[in-house]
Amino acid sequence: MSVGFIGLGVMGHSMAKHLIKAGYHLNVYNRTRSKAESLIAEGAKWMDTPQELAFESDYVLTIVGYPEDVEKVYLGQSGLFEGSKPGQVFVDLTTSRPSLAIELAKQGKERGVIVLDAPVSGGDLGAREGRLTAMIGGEAIGLESVRPILDCFASNIFYHGSAGAGQHAKAANQIMIAGTMTGMTETLRYAKASGLDLNKVIDTLSGGAANNWSLSNYGPRILKEDYSPGFFVKHFIKDLGIALEAAQEYKIDLPGTKLALELYQELADAGLEDAGTQALIKLWW
Repeated sequence: MSVGFIGLGVMGHSMAKHLIKAGYHLNVYNRTRSKAESLIAEGAKWMDTPQELAFESDYVLTIVGYPEDVEKVYLGQSGLFEGSKPGQVFVDLTTSRPSLAIELAKQGKERGVIVLDAPVSGGDLGAREGRLTAMIGGEAIGLESVRPILDCFASNIFYHGSAGAGQHAKAANQIMIAGTMTGMTETLRYAKASGLDLNKVIDTLSGGAANNWSLSNYGPRILKEDYSPGFFVKHFIKDLGIALEAAQEYKIDLPGTKLALELYQELADAGLEDAGTQALIKLWW
């Protein structure tokens, strides 16, 4: 069985590596070929275009940066649909717009291809350790056929319904993270100002009701002054924008998410769009 993988960034590279280790014949494509070299050395086969990759693969997984990148990969010249064959399953792991997921599923169906939206959460660490959470939308039969592939890098797989539902679930996930990231930075600001031992504060809060993923994973990185991207600031801005765009359609107000977006935009405007989301603390430290 051959699997195609497009998007070898912070998370995608690790996810693709898990597929090689699991014994899949892996075809890869990335805008920058240099990011694929280590995978090619381990046995992956380079493809010159998404179209070629689709033609040579039974299943295709994509994880790229922005909705416009998803559109180009699937719908553009030499894109995936131009090389597709009936019976294939395409899985978009990118956090993107629900409306685009619905459109891709529709266009896939016209070609006999099932397209699932399956955004993932867990950051660089979850990708490296193979314990991401995947949120699925699309035809359930497509999920069942591709589940063994997703199991290689996702320890939790949740099916949420028809096309676009996975993207809505990921938007809800990012809304929650917006709150925990702002809460974590305010916690550390307060603890530092009051003269507490910050390592001890993290250990203390992680053992009680205040425990959360952001505190446990990004708090220690901040104390080490490690602002490398487990998840890029620029991508979090994109995700929060998608969530607020959908919220506007539903005529609901999300003031905490709006504030988080404003703070992250301020961080990006300061030149830190390529830093990890934990760099939010740098607005004050």
